[in-house]
Amino acid sequence: MVCFRLFPVPGSGLVLVCLVLGAVRSYALELNLTDSENATCLYAKWQMNFTVRYETTNKTYKTVTISDHGTVTYNGSICGDDQNGPKIAVQFGPGFSWIANFTKAASTYSIDSVSFSYNTGDNTTFPDAEDKGILTVDELLAIRIPLNDLFRCNSLSTLEKNDVVQHYWDVLVQAFVQNGTVSTNEFLCDKDKTSTVAPTIHTTVPSPTTTPTPKEKPEAGTYSVNNGNDTCLLATMGLQLNITQDKVASVININPNTTHSTGSCRSHTALLRLNSSTIKYLDFVFAVKNENRFYLKEVNISMYLVNGSAQDCSADDDNFLVPIAVGAALAGVLILVLLAYFIGLKHHHAGYEQF
Repeated sequence: MVCFRLFPVPGSGLVLVCLVLGAVRSYALELNLTDSENATCLYAKWQMNFTVRYETTNKTYKTVTISDHGTVTYNGSICGDDQNGPKIAVQFGPGFSWIANFTKAASTYSIDSVSFSYNTGDNTTFPDAEDKGILTVDELLAIRIPLNDLFRCNSLSTLEKNDVVQHYWDVLVQAFVQNGTVSTNEFLCDKDKTSTVAPTIHTTVPSPTTTPTPKEKPEAGTYSVNNGNDTCLLATMGLQLNITQDKVASVININPNTTHSTGSCRSHTALLRLNSSTIKYLDFVFAVKNENRFYLKEVNISMYLVNGSAQDCSADDDNFLVPIAVGAALAGVLILVLLAYFIGLKHHHAGYEQF
Protein backbone atom coordinates (compact mmCIF):
# COMPACT_ATOMS: atom_id res chain seq x y z
CA MET A 1 0.00 0.00 0.00
CA VAL A 2 1.14 3.54 -0.71
CA CYS A 3 -0.06 6.53 1.30
CA PHE A 4 0.93 10.06 0.44
CA ARG A 5 0.63 13.25 2.42
CA LEU A 6 0.07 16.66 0.89
CA PHE A 7 1.69 19.36 2.99
CA PRO A 8 0.55 22.97 2.44
CA VAL A 9 2.27 26.09 3.58
CA PRO A 10 2.38 26.40 7.40
CA GLY A 11 -0.98 26.90 9.07
CA SER A 12 -3.14 24.82 6.70
CA GLY A 13 -4.66 21.42 7.35
CA LEU A 14 -3.51 17.94 6.39
CA VAL A 15 -5.14 15.09 4.52
CA LEU A 16 -3.82 11.53 4.27
CA VAL A 17 -4.77 9.63 1.14
CA CYS A 18 -4.09 5.88 1.02
CA LEU A 19 -3.95 3.93 -2.22
CA VAL A 20 -3.92 0.16 -2.64
CA LEU A 21 -1.24 -1.03 -5.03
CA GLY A 22 -2.50 -2.22 -8.35
CA ALA A 23 -0.93 -4.55 -10.87
CA VAL A 24 2.74 -4.41 -11.72
CA ARG A 25 3.42 -2.93 -15.12
CA SER A 26 6.66 -4.08 -16.64
CA TYR A 27 8.04 -4.73 -20.06
CA ALA A 28 10.69 -7.47 -19.99
CA LEU A 29 13.11 -7.85 -22.87
CA GLU A 30 14.83 -11.16 -23.59
CA LEU A 31 17.49 -12.18 -26.10
CA ASN A 32 19.00 -15.62 -26.65
CA LEU A 33 21.63 -15.02 -29.32
CA THR A 34 23.10 -18.04 -31.11
CA ASP A 35 26.16 -18.55 -33.29
CA SER A 36 26.51 -20.25 -36.67
CA GLU A 37 26.23 -23.65 -35.00
CA ASN A 38 23.01 -22.65 -33.22
CA ALA A 39 24.72 -22.61 -29.84
CA THR A 40 23.92 -19.83 -27.38
CA CYS A 41 26.69 -17.24 -27.30
CA LEU A 42 24.93 -14.43 -25.42
CA TYR A 43 21.88 -14.41 -23.19
CA ALA A 44 20.10 -11.40 -21.68
CA LYS A 45 16.81 -10.66 -19.95
CA TRP A 46 16.13 -7.27 -18.43
CA GLN A 47 13.72 -4.40 -17.93
CA MET A 48 14.35 -0.76 -18.70
CA ASN A 49 12.69 2.57 -19.28
CA PHE A 50 13.78 6.09 -20.09
CA THR A 51 12.77 9.61 -19.10
CA VAL A 52 13.65 12.38 -21.54
CA ARG A 53 13.41 16.12 -20.88
CA TYR A 54 13.30 18.31 -23.98
CA GLU A 55 12.77 21.92 -24.98
CA THR A 56 9.62 22.92 -26.84
CA THR A 57 9.05 25.57 -29.47
CA ASN A 58 7.60 27.78 -26.71
CA LYS A 59 10.96 27.70 -24.87
CA THR A 60 9.46 25.59 -22.08
CA TYR A 61 10.41 22.06 -21.15
CA LYS A 62 8.46 18.82 -21.22
CA THR A 63 9.32 15.40 -19.83
CA VAL A 64 8.25 12.10 -21.38
CA THR A 65 8.69 8.56 -20.05
CA ILE A 66 9.33 5.75 -22.52
CA SER A 67 8.37 2.42 -20.97
CA ASP A 68 6.11 0.60 -23.43
CA HIS A 69 8.57 -0.74 -25.98
CA GLY A 70 5.89 -2.12 -28.31
CA THR A 71 7.33 -4.20 -31.13
CA VAL A 72 10.99 -4.98 -30.43
CA THR A 73 13.70 -6.15 -32.84
CA TYR A 74 17.31 -7.10 -32.16
CA ASN A 75 18.86 -6.35 -35.52
CA GLY A 76 22.62 -5.87 -35.27
CA SER A 77 23.11 -8.04 -32.19
CA ILE A 78 26.26 -10.14 -32.60
CA CYS A 79 28.15 -12.87 -30.74
CA GLY A 80 31.45 -11.13 -31.42
CA ASP A 81 34.68 -12.20 -33.09
CA ASP A 82 38.39 -11.39 -33.00
CA GLN A 83 37.78 -7.82 -34.13
CA ASN A 84 34.48 -6.99 -32.44
CA GLY A 85 33.07 -7.86 -29.04
CA PRO A 86 29.52 -9.09 -28.44
CA LYS A 87 26.76 -6.53 -28.79
CA ILE A 88 23.08 -6.30 -27.95
CA ALA A 89 21.21 -4.00 -30.33
CA VAL A 90 17.54 -3.25 -29.67
CA GLN A 91 15.11 -1.26 -31.80
CA PHE A 92 11.64 -0.33 -30.53
CA GLY A 93 8.88 2.23 -30.88
CA PRO A 94 9.08 5.21 -33.22
CA GLY A 95 12.82 5.56 -33.73
CA PHE A 96 14.23 4.35 -30.40
CA SER A 97 17.33 2.18 -30.23
CA TRP A 98 19.54 0.84 -27.46
CA ILE A 99 22.95 -0.84 -27.61
CA ALA A 100 25.06 -2.66 -25.02
CA ASN A 101 28.70 -3.49 -25.77
CA PHE A 102 30.80 -6.19 -24.12
CA THR A 103 34.55 -6.75 -23.91
CA LYS A 104 36.69 -9.62 -22.66
CA ALA A 105 39.86 -9.90 -20.58
CA ALA A 106 41.85 -12.92 -19.43
CA SER A 107 39.45 -14.10 -16.73
CA THR A 108 36.59 -11.60 -16.89
CA TYR A 109 34.19 -10.00 -19.31
CA SER A 110 32.70 -6.52 -18.99
CA ILE A 111 29.49 -4.71 -19.78
CA ASP A 112 31.55 -1.98 -21.34
CA SER A 113 29.02 0.66 -22.35
CA VAL A 114 25.40 1.34 -23.26
CA SER A 115 23.89 3.90 -25.59
CA PHE A 116 20.32 5.11 -26.07
CA SER A 117 19.07 6.93 -29.17
CA TYR A 118 15.76 8.74 -29.57
CA ASN A 119 14.12 10.77 -32.31
CA THR A 120 12.69 14.13 -31.26
CA GLY A 121 11.26 14.41 -34.76
CA ASP A 122 8.50 12.03 -33.67
CA ASN A 123 5.68 14.45 -32.86
CA THR A 124 3.63 11.83 -31.04
CA THR A 125 6.29 11.16 -28.40
CA PHE A 126 7.88 14.62 -28.43
CA PRO A 127 5.14 17.13 -29.29
CA ASP A 128 6.33 20.65 -30.09
CA ALA A 129 10.03 19.73 -29.80
CA GLU A 130 12.27 22.68 -30.67
CA ASP A 131 15.12 20.55 -32.08
CA LYS A 132 14.19 17.74 -34.44
CA GLY A 133 16.48 14.81 -35.02
CA ILE A 134 18.09 11.70 -33.58
CA LEU A 135 19.99 12.22 -30.34
CA THR A 136 22.25 9.64 -28.65
CA VAL A 137 23.39 9.35 -25.06
CA ASP A 138 26.45 7.17 -24.35
CA GLU A 139 27.32 5.80 -20.91
CA LEU A 140 30.53 3.99 -19.94
CA LEU A 141 29.92 1.23 -17.38
CA ALA A 142 32.91 -1.15 -17.24
CA ILE A 143 31.09 -3.69 -15.04
CA ARG A 144 33.48 -6.65 -14.68
CA ILE A 145 32.09 -10.16 -14.36
CA PRO A 146 33.99 -13.47 -14.04
CA LEU A 147 33.98 -15.49 -17.24
CA ASN A 148 31.26 -18.13 -17.38
CA ASP A 149 29.22 -16.33 -14.69
CA LEU A 150 25.71 -15.02 -15.18
CA PHE A 151 25.37 -11.40 -14.08
CA ARG A 152 22.26 -10.62 -12.02
CA CYS A 153 21.00 -7.26 -10.78
CA ASN A 154 17.41 -7.11 -9.59
CA SER A 155 17.93 -3.74 -7.93
CA LEU A 156 17.12 -0.50 -9.73
CA SER A 157 20.11 1.07 -11.48
CA THR A 158 19.88 4.64 -12.70
CA LEU A 159 21.99 6.49 -15.25
CA GLU A 160 21.49 10.21 -15.84
CA LYS A 161 23.12 12.32 -18.53
CA ASN A 162 22.11 15.13 -20.90
CA ASP A 163 18.44 15.34 -19.83
CA VAL A 164 18.03 11.56 -20.15
CA VAL A 165 17.45 9.27 -17.17
CA GLN A 166 17.81 5.53 -17.80
CA HIS A 167 16.39 2.94 -15.40
CA TYR A 168 17.36 -0.76 -15.40
CA TRP A 169 16.21 -3.59 -13.15
CA ASP A 170 15.71 -7.38 -13.12
CA VAL A 171 18.84 -7.73 -15.22
CA LEU A 172 20.23 -11.14 -16.23
CA VAL A 173 23.05 -11.23 -18.76
CA GLN A 174 25.93 -13.44 -19.83
CA ALA A 175 28.24 -12.75 -22.75
CA PHE A 176 30.89 -15.15 -24.04
CA VAL A 177 28.69 -18.13 -23.11
CA GLN A 178 30.83 -21.29 -23.09
CA ASN A 179 29.70 -24.54 -24.70
CA GLY A 180 26.35 -23.02 -25.58
CA THR A 181 25.03 -23.34 -22.01
CA VAL A 182 24.09 -20.36 -19.84
CA SER A 183 25.86 -20.62 -16.49
CA THR A 184 24.11 -21.38 -13.21
CA ASN A 185 26.79 -19.45 -11.30
CA GLU A 186 25.52 -15.95 -10.60
CA PHE A 187 27.57 -12.81 -10.05
CA LEU A 188 25.48 -10.22 -8.18
CA CYS A 189 25.70 -6.48 -8.57
CA ASP A 190 26.72 -4.50 -5.49
CA LYS A 191 23.17 -3.33 -4.76
CA ASP A 192 21.85 -6.90 -4.72
CA LYS A 193 24.67 -7.97 -2.40
CA THR A 194 23.76 -5.32 0.16
CA SER A 195 20.01 -5.83 -0.08
CA THR A 196 19.86 -9.62 0.27
CA VAL A 197 20.07 -9.42 4.09
CA ALA A 198 17.07 -7.11 4.46
CA PRO A 199 14.26 -9.70 4.09
CA THR A 200 15.71 -11.80 6.94
CA ILE A 201 15.68 -8.81 9.26
CA HIS A 202 12.11 -7.91 8.44
CA THR A 203 10.75 -11.42 9.04
CA THR A 204 11.86 -11.30 12.68
CA VAL A 205 9.59 -8.35 13.45
CA PRO A 206 6.56 -9.67 15.40
CA SER A 207 4.13 -6.94 14.36
CA PRO A 208 2.29 -7.41 11.03
CA THR A 209 3.49 -4.06 9.72
CA THR A 210 6.45 -2.00 10.84
CA THR A 211 5.95 1.63 11.71
CA PRO A 212 7.91 4.04 9.52
CA THR A 213 10.41 6.31 11.17
CA PRO A 214 8.87 9.80 11.43
CA LYS A 215 10.35 12.34 9.08
CA GLU A 216 10.30 16.09 9.09
CA LYS A 217 7.83 17.81 6.83
CA PRO A 218 8.91 17.75 3.19
CA GLU A 219 10.18 20.83 1.47
CA ALA A 220 7.46 22.72 -0.38
CA GLY A 221 7.91 22.90 -4.12
CA THR A 222 6.25 24.87 -6.88
CA TYR A 223 5.07 22.88 -9.91
CA SER A 224 3.60 24.42 -13.05
CA VAL A 225 1.84 23.50 -16.27
CA ASN A 226 2.15 25.85 -19.23
CA ASN A 227 -0.18 26.55 -22.10
CA GLY A 228 1.99 28.26 -24.67
CA ASN A 229 3.61 31.22 -22.97
CA ASP A 230 1.00 31.28 -20.21
CA THR A 231 0.86 29.27 -16.99
CA CYS A 232 -2.46 27.44 -16.75
CA LEU A 233 -1.82 25.61 -13.46
CA LEU A 234 0.56 26.39 -10.62
CA ALA A 235 0.70 24.40 -7.37
CA THR A 236 2.82 24.96 -4.27
CA MET A 237 2.90 21.93 -1.97
CA GLY A 238 5.03 19.53 0.01
CA LEU A 239 4.63 15.81 -0.72
CA GLN A 240 5.40 12.80 1.46
CA LEU A 241 4.90 9.13 0.54
CA ASN A 242 4.12 6.47 3.14
CA ILE A 243 4.90 3.11 1.55
CA THR A 244 4.12 -0.36 2.85
CA GLN A 245 5.74 -3.25 0.96
CA ASP A 246 5.86 -6.80 2.28
CA LYS A 247 4.61 -5.52 5.67
CA VAL A 248 7.53 -3.09 5.88
CA ALA A 249 6.64 0.61 6.05
CA SER A 250 8.83 3.48 4.96
CA VAL A 251 8.47 7.22 4.48
CA ILE A 252 9.82 9.18 1.52
CA ASN A 253 9.81 12.96 1.20
CA ILE A 254 9.62 14.15 -2.39
CA ASN A 255 12.45 16.53 -3.18
CA PRO A 256 11.12 19.35 -5.38
CA ASN A 257 14.67 20.13 -6.58
CA THR A 258 14.90 16.75 -8.35
CA THR A 259 11.24 16.45 -9.37
CA HIS A 260 10.04 17.51 -12.82
CA SER A 261 6.52 18.71 -13.58
CA THR A 262 4.59 18.48 -16.83
CA GLY A 263 0.92 18.23 -17.72
CA SER A 264 -1.86 19.59 -19.86
CA CYS A 265 -4.89 21.88 -19.70
CA ARG A 266 -8.09 21.04 -21.55
CA SER A 267 -11.60 22.43 -21.72
CA HIS A 268 -12.84 20.81 -18.49
CA THR A 269 -9.84 18.99 -17.02
CA ALA A 270 -6.22 19.64 -16.20
CA LEU A 271 -3.35 17.25 -15.43
CA LEU A 272 -0.34 17.89 -13.22
CA ARG A 273 2.27 15.12 -13.62
CA LEU A 274 5.35 14.82 -11.42
CA ASN A 275 8.25 12.43 -11.98
CA SER A 276 11.74 11.80 -10.67
CA SER A 277 14.32 9.02 -10.49
CA THR A 278 12.14 7.16 -7.97
CA ILE A 279 8.70 8.18 -9.19
CA LYS A 280 7.66 7.04 -12.65
CA TYR A 281 4.70 9.41 -12.45
CA LEU A 282 2.48 11.04 -9.83
CA ASP A 283 -0.62 12.46 -11.51
CA PHE A 284 -3.15 14.90 -10.11
CA VAL A 285 -6.21 15.22 -12.36
CA PHE A 286 -8.46 18.22 -11.76
CA ALA A 287 -11.90 18.72 -13.30
CA VAL A 288 -14.50 21.47 -13.46
CA LYS A 289 -17.63 20.72 -11.41
CA ASN A 290 -19.50 23.80 -12.58
CA GLU A 291 -18.64 27.36 -13.53
CA ASN A 292 -17.74 28.19 -9.92
CA ARG A 293 -15.95 25.09 -8.66
CA PHE A 294 -13.28 22.58 -9.61
CA TYR A 295 -12.19 19.43 -7.78
CA LEU A 296 -9.43 16.83 -7.53
CA LYS A 297 -10.82 14.02 -9.67
CA GLU A 298 -8.02 11.44 -9.67
CA VAL A 299 -4.65 10.67 -8.13
CA ASN A 300 -2.47 8.09 -9.88
CA ILE A 301 1.04 7.01 -8.91
CA SER A 302 3.61 4.59 -10.27
CA MET A 303 6.96 4.37 -8.53
CA TYR A 304 10.06 2.22 -8.53
CA LEU A 305 10.31 0.15 -5.37
CA VAL A 306 13.40 -1.41 -3.78
CA ASN A 307 13.25 -4.50 -5.98
CA GLY A 308 13.18 -2.32 -9.09
CA SER A 309 9.61 -3.10 -10.10
CA ALA A 310 7.21 -0.35 -11.09
CA GLN A 311 4.11 -0.35 -8.88
CA ASP A 312 0.95 1.41 -10.02
CA CYS A 313 -1.98 2.55 -7.95
CA SER A 314 -4.77 5.06 -8.27
CA ALA A 315 -7.72 6.62 -6.49
CA ASP A 316 -10.76 8.49 -7.70
CA ASP A 317 -12.29 11.15 -5.45
CA ASP A 318 -14.89 13.69 -6.40
CA ASN A 319 -15.20 15.13 -2.90
CA PHE A 320 -12.37 17.69 -2.96
CA LEU A 321 -14.41 20.58 -4.31
CA VAL A 322 -12.73 23.96 -4.57
CA PRO A 323 -14.38 27.30 -5.38
CA ILE A 324 -12.80 28.69 -8.52
CA ALA A 325 -13.21 32.25 -7.28
CA VAL A 326 -11.06 31.42 -4.27
CA GLY A 327 -8.60 29.52 -6.42
CA ALA A 328 -6.46 28.61 -3.42
CA ALA A 329 -7.21 25.75 -1.04
CA LEU A 330 -7.76 22.12 -1.99
CA ALA A 331 -9.58 20.87 1.11
CA GLY A 332 -7.24 23.10 3.07
CA VAL A 333 -4.32 21.01 1.90
CA LEU A 334 -3.13 21.63 -1.63
CA ILE A 335 -2.40 25.32 -2.13
CA LEU A 336 -3.08 26.21 -5.72
CA VAL A 337 -1.47 29.59 -6.12
CA LEU A 338 -2.71 30.12 -9.62
CA LEU A 339 -5.36 28.38 -11.68
CA ALA A 340 -5.64 30.89 -14.45
CA TYR A 341 -6.87 28.24 -16.81
CA PHE A 342 -9.93 27.38 -14.76
CA ILE A 343 -10.70 30.98 -13.95
CA GLY A 344 -10.45 31.78 -17.62
CA LEU A 345 -13.02 29.20 -18.65
CA LYS A 346 -15.65 31.92 -18.76
CA HIS A 347 -13.68 33.46 -21.61
CA HIS A 348 -13.90 30.16 -23.49
CA HIS A 349 -10.22 29.69 -24.26
CA ALA A 350 -9.42 27.15 -26.95
CA GLY A 351 -6.47 25.36 -28.49
CA TYR A 352 -4.72 24.10 -25.37
CA GLU A 353 -1.62 21.92 -25.65
CA GLN A 354 -2.00 18.17 -25.66
CA PHE A 355 0.36 16.23 -23.41
